[in-house]
Amino acid sequence: MTTKLTLSVNPAVVSRAKRYAKQQGVSVSRMVEAYLSSVSDQAVPAELPPLVASLKGILKKADRRAYRRHLAGKYL
Repeated sequence: MTTKLTLSVNPAVVSRAKRYAKQQGVSVSRMVEAYLSSVSDQAVPAELPPLVASLKGILKKADRRAYRRHLAGKYL
């Protein structure tokens, strides 16, 4: 059984994704499903590189809403 998912994606990205999917002989839905499956698989947590591990948790008091607004303004 599958569930329908609505995403908001930049039209240029959608166009490139459709072109790539066609070249690979798969659907965009299948590509998105494979990606979401790979990033959400919590069975084997990846070990962080030392530099990244040293930075983990330093922004606990960061304003996440402000950061999201910044990203939305930068990429949308």
